[in-house]
Amino acid sequence: MAGKFELTKTKRGQFMFNLKASNGRIILTSEQYSDKAAAKAGIASVKRSAAKDSNYDRKATKKGEPFFSLKASNGEVIGTSEVYSSNSAMENGIESVKTNAAAAAIADLTE
Repeated sequence: MAGKFELTKTKRGQFMFNLKASNGRIILTSEQYSDKAAAKAGIASVKRSAAKDSNYDRKATKKGEPFFSLKASNGEVIGTSEVYSSNSAMENGIESVKTNAAAAAIADLTE
């Protein structure tokens, strides 16, 4: 089973997506978009950007917990990971995005 993008609508009427790995875990969460077309463009950007390692910013919270963000070719952040327990777990998360994003189907849960 491959990963998938789940496109959802927030209570405030915004659109967002999560990229889920084949095990169902969320590996990347988008920002919120004002319309569905923009969210779908964000998904397309993740698909294009995920394979290139230099598009990932490896960061840490104030408590030192690792997480990453994925940037588009224009430098804008298009998705952020969960907070991980270790750097190796974060690197596994990045590899999961690289593996799952390109072929992931889109499940539109907004309707």
